[in-house]
Amino acid sequence: MKHFILSLLLLSVLALTSCSVLVKNNLSKLSQLTSNQSIAINQLGYLNQGDKFATIPNVTASRFDLIDAKTNKVVYTAQLSGVKIWALSGNDTFKLANFSEFVTSGHYFLRVNGVADSPLFSIGDNVYDSLSTAALKYYYLNRSGIDIEEKYAGIYARPMGHKDNNVGYHSSAEASDNYKAQRTKANKGWYDAGDYGKYVVNSGISTYTLLAAFEHYPDVYKKQNLNIPESEDSVPDILNEALWNLEWLISMQSDDGGVYHKLTTRDWPGYEMPHEDQRLRLMIGKSTAASLNFAATLSMASRVIAPYYPKKSEQYLKAAIKAWQWALENQTQYYEQPGDVKSGEYGDKYLKDEFAWAAAELFITTKDKGFYTIYKEININYVTPAWRNVATLSLSSLLFEAKELLTESEYSELKLKQKHLADMYLEQHKSSPYNVAMEKSDFVWGSNSVALNKAMVLLQAAQVNKNNEYKNAAHGLIDYVLGRNPTGYSFVTGFGTKTPLYPHHRISHRDGVVAPIPGMLVGGPHSGLQDNCNYSSNEPAKSYIDDWCSFSTNEVAINWNAPLVYVIAAFVSR
Repeated sequence: MKHFILSLLLLSVLALTSCSVLVKNNLSKLSQLTSNQSIAINQLGYLNQGDKFATIPNVTASRFDLIDAKTNKVVYTAQLSGVKIWALSGNDTFKLANFSEFVTSGHYFLRVNGVADSPLFSIGDNVYDSLSTAALKYYYLNRSGIDIEEKYAGIYARPMGHKDNNVGYHSSAEASDNYKAQRTKANKGWYDAGDYGKYVVNSGISTYTLLAAFEHYPDVYKKQNLNIPESEDSVPDILNEALWNLEWLISMQSDDGGVYHKLTTRDWPGYEMPHEDQRLRLMIGKSTAASLNFAATLSMASRVIAPYYPKKSEQYLKAAIKAWQWALENQTQYYEQPGDVKSGEYGDKYLKDEFAWAAAELFITTKDKGFYTIYKEININYVTPAWRNVATLSLSSLLFEAKELLTESEYSELKLKQKHLADMYLEQHKSSPYNVAMEKSDFVWGSNSVALNKAMVLLQAAQVNKNNEYKNAAHGLIDYVLGRNPTGYSFVTGFGTKTPLYPHHRISHRDGVVAPIPGMLVGGPHSGLQDNCNYSSNEPAKSYIDDWCSFSTNEVAINWNAPLVYVIAAFVSR
């Protein structure tokens, strides 16, 4: 336990590679405790100013104590809530401990008669600083086409994989009649998830979210040093990291403006490191969905990087407009998975939201109100952001970046639409026995990203509407992801007392390092059970297993980590 205290204290000041060594040495026996035997907390800790809740197994005790870990003295005591039950986690009953009033920085644990003491946790202003770095550093460690060097990656160094200087064209790419003989370059980019594919559609929302984090919380990123190869220049590291993927994205555009859907091998890779996968990689498909994601993302990137890379900014905007024009001329070119291809599909045949998002971003960047006219004519629903549902990204961009371009009534209308969505999440938070804005329909593949994308919407609404209740509801979702949940896991590798050790991530599975790459968000519980692993529960909020076999609950992905980066930035921002 003392070793864990030291690890927790050092996490806030050490570089990522040092953090990883601590994690490796701290594969705690605490992880063997089951959730209904132990107190569930946010395992990283709590901010001084903010809600502080813990979930207590149903015991006869009616009070709880907060104990200073240094002095072993009780510093706060209060009444537990009444007995509660959350239907999404089955029949387990519990109580809540609320110590939000306590605002003194330090290291503490909770004590309740009838149950083991909680793990140690911190209260302070800096509890999320190290996670902010690690969640973003994940992208560097997941880069394609570069040696991941020891001076930047420590024990996670590895040889270059998939330089992608000699990729082919699948017949579905419509490159030419002689596609089999053609080769092209599509360097850089990030590996999408547990595999080594690179997918335009999923790159869209992922890159957008990182760029939005920079736009909304520049104070965090202008001083952050990720220790990546570009850290010595004058450009914020988050932008250079996003640029690594943007440079790959722009290589996916064909001469006619359309965008290839993905770059993968025909089959899933083996259980091997990136440099060991030597099979031919192919441009596969050309789709309206990919072209619109490309247009939206490159348009946004154009304005964000303009102060740092003016020439690239112009190049990106021209490419975005060209992709938009192609999409207008090919509005129903849906991606259909070829029979000889087994890699990820990212198929989407409902594209109103993609058209709206691209139109909004082009309007903001070009200031051509014709794009806004198109945007207003598209009837879309604003829902939790996901790769398949990007309408709310357009709403966020317009509210944050287009106030001066819109009339007062136009802006007010958009503001009301955002408020309606945030109010729905806030009501879910308030009505939840668990104090978390998650409903049964949210427990799908990647449920943790649903939680964090909801948190992102709430945080954006908190800024636009100056409503701190939204921020508290967002923090309830952070608590959930970081350990205050029915599984007892902090769902981020390397951060917490009980974290995933066996994520479905080929690099972490095969690199010979005991601890997985830190800072990766795993997908999280849901009842789909598509992988036939040995789950101990089929309840939506408990159907999770920390096992390599569980690609449906324990995989990682660039679009899942992106809202983690964004949401944590909101609580790191001063």
